[in-house]
Amino acid sequence: MSDRERAANAGEMVTASNMWTVKRRQKTARIRRKDMSYKIFGDSCLDLTEELKKDPRFEMIPLTLQVDDHMVIDDETFDQKAFLKMIKESPNCPKTACPSPEAFKKACECDADDVYIIALSSHLSGTYNSAVLGKELYEEEHGKGSKNILVIDSESASAGELNEALAIRDMYEEGLTFSEISERILKMRDEQQTYFVIDTLEPLRKNGRLTGLQAFFATALNIKPVMGADHGVIIKLDQARGIAKGLARMCELATKRAGKPEEKRAVIAHVNCPERALQVKAELEKRGNYRDIVITNTAGVATVYAGDGGIVLAVG
Repeated sequence: MSDRERAANAGEMVTASNMWTVKRRQKTARIRRKDMSYKIFGDSCLDLTEELKKDPRFEMIPLTLQVDDHMVIDDETFDQKAFLKMIKESPNCPKTACPSPEAFKKACECDADDVYIIALSSHLSGTYNSAVLGKELYEEEHGKGSKNILVIDSESASAGELNEALAIRDMYEEGLTFSEISERILKMRDEQQTYFVIDTLEPLRKNGRLTGLQAFFATALNIKPVMGADHGVIIKLDQARGIAKGLARMCELATKRAGKPEEKRAVIAHVNCPERALQVKAELEKRGNYRDIVITNTAGVATVYAGDGGIVLAVG
């Protein structure tokens, strides 16, 4: 063997050794990632399932709800049926107030290495801005870069926020780094589709989106609007006669836009109507082989927006 051939072989051996070393380090880094802790915070529109409420890696930071002179903290004490009764008896539109920056600063002070904060669409609430301020307050006190913190404008609500939280959990369990998760979750957020169908038009009438006359005729004709979100802005997509047709149309649009349902998770959030949520799940299963379908009940904020009998669907 010539000197040139020996040098070439040695180079190949060094290259192969370097590649093995890099792969070994990457594998070790991912193992270490699984040993690190993380926590996912959301405002009270995160709408965790009962199972996730028991998981210490997930936590909701409550908004405050107001119906006339009644103030309700949207936390684990929230009584949906009592709140719906309160709304029905009031002629006024319920109001919501976002958590303070101090509440988000306190969240950042948890023991987790990585912190993710998912906020209600900035087009619907000031929660995102409050969370950003909370992060800045934490970094002023503890130093920038002292902890990995990502604040996410969900550009969605309810089912959409929960879907993003579950995606973060999945990525973390894959062993991805904080920067990898940060990049991927924002991409997932941008591609996610959110829909909702409301059973009663009273929320839209009370908050001025519909006039009393429009609401009257829509109710008389049993018209159910199929709504969606365009980067967090609520838009009307379609309408149907009757709630069953409205939900079916929503599922049709969602599956068509999903592209490859087998790669997507669908999250269904319902307002006091678990049977209707199961109907939506069945409609989705008829139309596509989704990777996962999750059902959850709404807390206070989504109850305000979607109203009694409303359904919120997120696919991503």
